[in-house]
Amino acid sequence: MQVFRCLLVIMLFLGSCSNQPKKNRARAIPPIKPTYNEWTTLTPGMEYKEMLAPKKSFIGDSKLSILRMDPSLFQFDVYAATQYDSKPRTLKAWANKFDLVVAFNSGMYSVENPLQSRAYLQAGRHKNNSKLTPDFNLMLAMGPKPNSNRSNIEVLDLTCSEWDIEKHNFAGFAQGLRMIDCNASPMYWQKKIQSCSMLVAAEDEEGRFYLIFTRSPYTHNQMIDFILAMPGGLHDVIYLEGGPEACLLIDVDGQHIEKIGSWVSETWESDGNRHFWELPNIIGVRKK
Repeated sequence: MQVFRCLLVIMLFLGSCSNQPKKNRARAIPPIKPTYNEWTTLTPGMEYKEMLAPKKSFIGDSKLSILRMDPSLFQFDVYAATQYDSKPRTLKAWANKFDLVVAFNSGMYSVENPLQSRAYLQAGRHKNNSKLTPDFNLMLAMGPKPNSNRSNIEVLDLTCSEWDIEKHNFAGFAQGLRMIDCNASPMYWQKKIQSCSMLVAAEDEEGRFYLIFTRSPYTHNQMIDFILAMPGGLHDVIYLEGGPEACLLIDVDGQHIEKIGSWVSETWESDGNRHFWELPNIIGVRKK
């Protein structure tokens, strides 16, 4: 009887042990965050890469973030607050409202009239600014008209293209400052030199569209040299925006990337900005 009781106690003990949680159970492994050190396909026709700039900046990570797109697979449009309710929005708000996979600055806006672009800006029949700015010699052109046989987005050098002809070939336009011209020649800035966070756009020899962002501040001439050294023969490089307003949002096929600027020499010398500012005008991208 005593032996039986011992066996019963042992069995009960083993049973109670088997109901205890297993300490060595495998834990869920969090997904590995991509490093983007090499070209990474985010969705067909869209690639993204981050690389160290050739020269270290005096603040920040000194990285260049590069988005490359095949224009034939995407639709590009200008979105202006004056076209809708005259309310500026963050890139997230613009993207959510219009179901955009990419959103970025259309260019600089006026200090005196914050809803208006500093240069020519057109969204279909709506003109936010109908005047060409003489010193802004590049134009983002998008939304080709039927039978125009043009790309969904192009960067036009107004010294190489006939504006009176080109203005009839597209539905949307955003004018900006020229950094590299149609012949891939640098347009070094001779005026006041400033360092800033920066967003620029460009084309390569194959007609692909590029967005290049840096949060770490560089001068415009430094950025020109960085881009000239990149493979692919980038040309028609247009300066879009600098400082805390410079930004890029990518949200496609589960990939979410936010790039937010901060520093501007003399006027905003801080690396502290961590949020998207509200913008009156942006360019949005959707899948075709």
